[in-house]
Amino acid sequence: MPEATRRTALVIGASRTLGLALATAYARRGWDVIGTVRGEQRTGLHDLADSDPDHVSVESVDMTVPEQVAALRARLADRTLDLLFVNAAVTRGDLPIGEVPTDMFTEVMTTNALSPMRLVETLGPLVAPSGTIGVMSSSQGSVSLNTRGGQDLYRASKSALNQLMRCYAARRPDDPRTLLLMDPGWVRTELGGSQAPLSVDQSIPGVVDTIEAHTGRPGLHYVNYRGETVPW
Repeated sequence: MPEATRRTALVIGASRTLGLALATAYARRGWDVIGTVRGEQRTGLHDLADSDPDHVSVESVDMTVPEQVAALRARLADRTLDLLFVNAAVTRGDLPIGEVPTDMFTEVMTTNALSPMRLVETLGPLVAPSGTIGVMSSSQGSVSLNTRGGQDLYRASKSALNQLMRCYAARRPDDPRTLLLMDPGWVRTELGGSQAPLSVDQSIPGVVDTIEAHTGRPGLHYVNYRGETVPW
């Protein structure tokens, strides 16, 4: 693809599993991909960049540190993004909310809800009017689908992320860009566990196809990797 026509994706949290697979998929489709890692340790993203330096570059940022997010924004100031996708989440076990320590609550909410939205707010201006801003959500963020309980804190953090993304969209009713809350399905990762029914290779192609299918559709969409709407 000629360089002038290549699209650019910034994937936050691309060192492994879902994020790395997302960066890989876009590189294979001919996009320029900027992937981020946390810290200096070598990751699968570095291997991908070494194998495909024409399409993939690596940036370092700890998204929970606002100063690092601002520095990333400054380094990318001359870039125009067609896709900003924030992939980050932690879980700290399945505790009833009354047993969750305050420091654990703060950590999970900061990582899963506050920090992704800080990134969206800070880096969003780099996204082209025809572009897409997406964050990795989950069906566990759906209030109406929660009929069994469990994973109280993780569910709450994803619901908070959904609400904050809704606030972002509501403040920008005339924004022509696509805004996505993406449910990748229950995937076998460190976070998803070994009992999850989907492999990364089953989830991510659908995620990319769904993102592409929503290009040019303004407003906020809460969808899964099959392109289906997830109920709030």
